[in-house]
Amino acid sequence: MTRLSIVGNVSRDRTTYPDGRRSDLLGGAALHTALAAVRSGAHAGLVSVIGQDLAGLPHAGLHPRLDWSGVRISQGSSAAFTLTYDENDALRSVQPDYGAAADLTAHAVTRIRDRVGDFFHLSLRRPLEPVPVLTALTCQRAGFSADFFISSAPEMIRDAAPWLPRAAVVFTNAVEYEHLSASVDPDTLALVAVTDGPRPARLLWRGRTIVRARPPAATATEVTGAGDTFAGTFLAHWLDGLPSRQVLTSAVHAATEHLGAPPIPIPAQFRS
Repeated sequence: MTRLSIVGNVSRDRTTYPDGRRSDLLGGAALHTALAAVRSGAHAGLVSVIGQDLAGLPHAGLHPRLDWSGVRISQGSSAAFTLTYDENDALRSVQPDYGAAADLTAHAVTRIRDRVGDFFHLSLRRPLEPVPVLTALTCQRAGFSADFFISSAPEMIRDAAPWLPRAAVVFTNAVEYEHLSASVDPDTLALVAVTDGPRPARLLWRGRTIVRARPPAATATEVTGAGDTFAGTFLAHWLDGLPSRQVLTSAVHAATEHLGAPPIPIPAQFRS
């Protein structure tokens, strides 16, 4: 089984909604993606940097198969993000505090060089710098996929564009796909998975839609991490060689289930 290494943030997240909902939870794209992948049977591990405040998290029992060996514990506090959504559950603003994750790029490059044979998924958000990481992947001839975050997607897509035709899979939402297709000829891209809220998700091959999957109806309790859950589930089944329609449908259903599931609370021992 191919080992999946997921590069990105593990963080403390605070989400706020206009109806008064607020949550303080464990988050970060890498954590959500990795948990979805292992729940779907993948051999997956995190490549991240956390601070002393979450130093015990690898032993907190989030999932027995999740590999924490690629997580470095540094001085200072872990990354923290305040995410504010509008009445349509669309992200309105992000307030970042990168903390120890400022060292993520250097750590990721080292891990890529050490883990020959892994398939790498890149959660391309700050503070991760795309160019050094993608250069390292190219030098190692490693397989990789990538996703983005709406607030930083235009910049990240532009920086990553020269390498994206080498990606096995690129994940975007409908808005991010507009930025992607403006920076990279879609005909040069292998697989692109495009989500669009309650509308059908699409899987494109060389710019042509090959599969669609409509999400089931759902009431959202917490939208943070839904896209990452989609990506992690997709990659687990895709690396396992399942048919494209089954891969996309499974990812869509997992993301929808995430919307109604309770968020991951910050364990009491890690609350400040």
